[in-house]
Amino acid sequence: MSLSLTIGPVQYHWGRDALLQFYADVADSTARDVVIGEVVCSRRRDMKPVDWVAIAAELTQAGKQVWLGTLALIETEAELRAVRQAVERGDVQIEANDAAAVRLAWHAGRPWSIGTHVNVYSSEALAEYRDMGATRWLAPVELDLAGVRTVAAAHRDAIAVEVMAFGRLPLALSARCFTARHHNLQKDQCGFICRDDPDGCTVRSQEGQVFLALNGIQTQSGAVQCLVHHLPALRAAGVNALRLSPCSQDFREVMAVYEALVVGDLAAQEAERVLRGLRLPGPLADGFATAREPGMNWSMA
Repeated sequence: MSLSLTIGPVQYHWGRDALLQFYADVADSTARDVVIGEVVCSRRRDMKPVDWVAIAAELTQAGKQVWLGTLALIETEAELRAVRQAVERGDVQIEANDAAAVRLAWHAGRPWSIGTHVNVYSSEALAEYRDMGATRWLAPVELDLAGVRTVAAAHRDAIAVEVMAFGRLPLALSARCFTARHHNLQKDQCGFICRDDPDGCTVRSQEGQVFLALNGIQTQSGAVQCLVHHLPALRAAGVNALRLSPCSQDFREVMAVYEALVVGDLAAQEAERVLRGLRLPGPLADGFATAREPGMNWSMA
């Protein structure tokens, strides 16, 4: 089974110029799908809805399938209204990250994609979402590849299956902004301090080990998911696409590594060597994929 690449949404608070340059680079990549939009914090407003529509148009012209990711935690009527407007506008396909977006896309009769924060851990749950119009499923980051295979087995002709293959993993959400609290600021008066952490704020254990990353209301893994050694298992699990979650440095090189890997021009060992030479935000990990190691561990050690 051939594997395509998906570029996930930028989860961090990057400035407008940085985002525009990033998507210009993505347009030149071989990635088939691109997820855009603000998925973490509605206070990050450097990009307006019209800007995302323009980026979607440019990426579509470059041959990409574009999806607009919705907020993963909706707390206000204004946030719900923004999701409703995006669904009703219909200019970009929706990747739903919460139940409200699922319901809105379903009632609009539009195909949509299951984001990582919509929990699907069984074939029956996936069948229910399929009947509601879902055409793609991004597996939960902590679900091992054997579990992915079990859930997806009955839906291979109806649902495209995607797995997070690179990047810091989104683990949890809270109404409280941990980045603001870390800096002794109120959430509503944060001064957008998360701009200072373009890959999240790294949290270390008392022993100095990279443990987690704070990204506003989102908690991420401190380690960077890397599945370059698992392509045979990914194909066996029925996975169609590998998602690469953006980081602030050397992401063009990351895309190039995975592009070469999936077409067979680069061996897994060489891909790992190249990635370890890049400026990544944390150590490599793949423990969740095997279920034999903690998620933050590197099973190939």
